[in-house]
Amino acid sequence: MSAAPALLEEQFDDPVQQREAATLGMWVFLATEILFFGVLFASYTVCRVLYPQGFAAASRRTDMLLGTLETAVLLTSSALVALALRAIKLDERRSAVLLLAGTAALGASFLIMHGFEYYSEYTEHLVPGVDFLQHGPQAHAVELFFCLYYFITGFHSLHVLIGVAIMTVLSARTAGGSFGPQRYTTCELAALYWHLVDIVWIFVYPLIYLVGRAA
Repeated sequence: MSAAPALLEEQFDDPVQQREAATLGMWVFLATEILFFGVLFASYTVCRVLYPQGFAAASRRTDMLLGTLETAVLLTSSALVALALRAIKLDERRSAVLLLAGTAALGASFLIMHGFEYYSEYTEHLVPGVDFLQHGPQAHAVELFFCLYYFITGFHSLHVLIGVAIMTVLSARTAGGSFGPQRYTTCELAALYWHLVDIVWIFVYPLIYLVGRAA
């Protein structure tokens, strides 16, 4: 059985206007998120220009294997959420539920892998303000790199965590028949959010893991 038609809120004239307003609101929100991460990326770029050798040395201390796996996981999850949205529009509820659950599971696996990465860096005394014990002429630059590293990846992980919660709820609601060919705007907006999370990581991965190894 298909989901019920979209509910029309009283402030809107028709479903099309309601959908366009919701979509505009999401794009405005995503723009603020881009500005937020843009400031962090700009700070990283400035500091890298000021301390090229120290940042290159610090970048080589990151776990490239885990970073690569995390990238593959997020890109796969982005494909799954796109397929889930397509399944909802085609009224393929079972497929949509599985794809949304798979997206949430991949997001959770990303967080677990990143947790292992953080723990490894903690054991190597690379956490500024908590347990940072590095010496040498580049110690200050290395500490600055890891400060930015934790700010950038920490906030990104928070966004992934929120996305995992959203995808889990959407999977459960889709299983209950809340979404279908006539009612999918919520899922569409959630997919946009998830794609933003993935796009941000596409910038994080080369900046943090690759550039230093090319230096």
